[in-house]
Amino acid sequence: AWLNRQVDTHARFIEAHLSRQRWFAGAELSMADIQMSFPAMALLARGGVENLPHLTQWVQRVELRPAWQKAVERGGPFTLPGE
Repeated sequence: AWLNRQVDTHARFIEAHLSRQRWFAGAELSMADIQMSFPAMALLARGGVENLPHLTQWVQRVELRPAWQKAVERGGPFTLPGE
């Protein structure tokens, strides 16, 4: 229960941050976005936290980038351990 509350708290913080800007560190994609890609996608894949439209849109923007698509072609799609 404690962990779920912490996940929800951090998810709300990320959601609020992305409601104010398109990317994690400003108007352009940066290393901050690359660094946040796994935890953000894991959060959405994990489920249990609802109503994260800005984070969902951010993930969609990341996944549309040609470099991301090329990486998925080479390394396979995102999966959580144990899936």
